[in-house]
Amino acid sequence: MSILHSPKQNQILAALPIQEYTNLLPFLELVELPLGHVIYEPNSRISHLYFPTTCIIARMYELESGISRQVSMIGNEGVTGLFLLLGCDRTPATVLVQSPGYSYRIKSNILKKEFESGGALQQLLLRFSQALLLQTEQCAVEHRQTIEQQLCRFLLMSLDRLSGGSLPMTHEMVASMLGVRRESVTQAAQTLQAAGAIQYRRGHITVVNRKLLEDRVSDGYEVLKREYTRLLPKAPASQIPNFRGTSGTIMPSRAGSGRNRTITTQFT
Repeated sequence: MSILHSPKQNQILAALPIQEYTNLLPFLELVELPLGHVIYEPNSRISHLYFPTTCIIARMYELESGISRQVSMIGNEGVTGLFLLLGCDRTPATVLVQSPGYSYRIKSNILKKEFESGGALQQLLLRFSQALLLQTEQCAVEHRQTIEQQLCRFLLMSLDRLSGGSLPMTHEMVASMLGVRRESVTQAAQTLQAAGAIQYRRGHITVVNRKLLEDRVSDGYEVLKREYTRLLPKAPASQIPNFRGTSGTIMPSRAGSGRNRTITTQFT
């Protein structure tokens, strides 16, 4: 299957001035990331930074009790590996693929050099760091909310980072992300399905009425959404690719096992 891809599907890359974008372009590598693939282990060196385009990447922390909990999710609005740009070459968290798809990655030393030269890239990454910190702070207080509220927030934030309304995930996976029992997620999902907000079939959750989720989620979701909008402005329309003109066929790298798929990519 032929799929169109461009680095400008990532909002940070799309917002770069043409010269800075051109500087990075030769070093961007397209990779396919399967569900559950671990990008960084705790305390591992950050060899690459990832700019998601069609996937979602989650940062997970393991508590002393052995329970893991998601502290943030990153989609096409951001980039992974920000600890490197703050002076640390290791990450304290497990970073893994929450929703499969594609991402561009770049070697850490190359992006760090470009970051340290200043310019728009530095400003965009610092603003994203602020947004990500706010998301982490919100996750820290989320455990006081009901499981239903936590599930609504998780689904809404996932939808904000993916096209379409279907999310490839199981109750067990959601429970792992939220750090709660699977039975609690199943009960909350059944309540939302009975209300007409979602439909669930094995391995997929489809949101059929977003407004019902928004009515049930805590105020923190809207606060976070407003801050992301304020801190991370959309790229100018002139910089968003229309995927017309000459294109080339490439074979993306794929993390984990499996057959590469041929895709068509537009870099202009």
